[in-house]
Amino acid sequence: MTGSPIRFGTDGWRAVIGDEFTFENVRACAQATALQVQETGLADRGMVVGYDTRFASEEFAAAAAEVLAANGIPVYLCDRPAPTPVIGYAILQRKAAGSVVITASHNPSQYSGFKVRTEYAGAAPPEVLTRIEALLARSGRAPRLPLAEAKAKGLVETFDPQPEYLAHVSELVELGSLRAAGLRVVVDSMHGAGAGYLRRLLAGGKTRIWEVRSARNPAFPGMHNPEPIPRNLSPLRRAVRRHRAQVGLATDGDADRLGVLDGEGRFVNQLQTFALLTYYLLEVRGLRGPIIKSLTTTGMVPRLGELYGVPVHETAVGFKHLGPKMRETDAIIAGEESGGYAFRGHLPERDGILSGLYFLDLMARRRKGAADLVAELFDKVGPHYYDRVDIEMSPQERTRMESRLEGLRPKSIAGMKVTAIDRKDGLRFRLDDGAWALIRLSGTEPLMRIYTEVPREELVAKVLSEVRELTGV
Repeated sequence: MTGSPIRFGTDGWRAVIGDEFTFENVRACAQATALQVQETGLADRGMVVGYDTRFASEEFAAAAAEVLAANGIPVYLCDRPAPTPVIGYAILQRKAAGSVVITASHNPSQYSGFKVRTEYAGAAPPEVLTRIEALLARSGRAPRLPLAEAKAKGLVETFDPQPEYLAHVSELVELGSLRAAGLRVVVDSMHGAGAGYLRRLLAGGKTRIWEVRSARNPAFPGMHNPEPIPRNLSPLRRAVRRHRAQVGLATDGDADRLGVLDGEGRFVNQLQTFALLTYYLLEVRGLRGPIIKSLTTTGMVPRLGELYGVPVHETAVGFKHLGPKMRETDAIIAGEESGGYAFRGHLPERDGILSGLYFLDLMARRRKGAADLVAELFDKVGPHYYDRVDIEMSPQERTRMESRLEGLRPKSIAGMKVTAIDRKDGLRFRLDDGAWALIRLSGTEPLMRIYTEVPREELVAKVLSEVRELTGV
């Protein structure tokens, strides 16, 4: 495929269905992936192929499976839409060489994507993605072995990945106690692949589970995109209030991210959720070990590291960086600003379902609602307030912005002195009192993002506004 337009970003390749995301390009990606897996010497272990609830996801997954099988690589093909972490656990169960997942995660409905996972069920690290991109240029026309023929030859086996995942997760959380806790929970799968999982895990006791947007709908109606952030959670907010629930939990399109609403329908932001899950492991479960954070997430986690005497490591954005560092250090948790959290004893990869279970376990064990837990956290580490702004931009605007960011060196922002500037992944300004602001061009969407975390709530809007003015947009 000479001059391929395909570029693997922060978490795989994503493109608009019918534009760049075509069967030809999916087959080309599958062929390059097959060649890369063959180079590792693991091809005979096979690959898991899964997909989400988006338009034609199962057909794209079948196309990828046909190419892998044509290369002599055994394929375990999911027989239904499944969350990315569920597909990841299937890799471990089968000792496979990795997986291909057809998903665009939280992107708008017109997108689909091609994610690659490794033999340890983590996001493919940068060197693997770079190699797949290089192989795209010389993979030529991808061979195909029709699915029926591949099944007849024993090269493709279909399976349901759900039961083994549920059994595994049941060993990580005391489900009996959670079912008996009497929690009132609304779950919003946002028409994505996570539908039904928390209900199946927690049904049968005093805890009540209501579901909203659990039916498959590739249009993701009523939301900008299936991302569990405030602008997309109105139905969950209404359901929490209607059922007088204590908490609302939302998972994104492929259920590797978690969003939380408290009992009043207020959003518990991703930085607070990451810090609370870290606090849960350290304080409630008594675990010790390193913590991994991306540079876009909270300063509360380093503070918890200081209080509990555990190291905290920071990486660039994306689990292609967080996962390897998690494995290297045997970390107890890794997290990023987008709402993705991973845990020791599970996968070096995000899991919105397990994150939700752990959040509920924190509530049950502390006998507190989400708002009171945030207050408890602030008592421990001090108040921290966060927000971000997403700004759409064309490829031309992005190129101009890259040049503009090179020259930005403000002395102060919103009255706070800029104490340091780093360009580890984007442009980050460190400010007084542990505050920070960051400008970053997304690796998965045509967006520029501006983030901030500050010690006083009234500073959030000021920082975001001033940083945006610096960029000139």
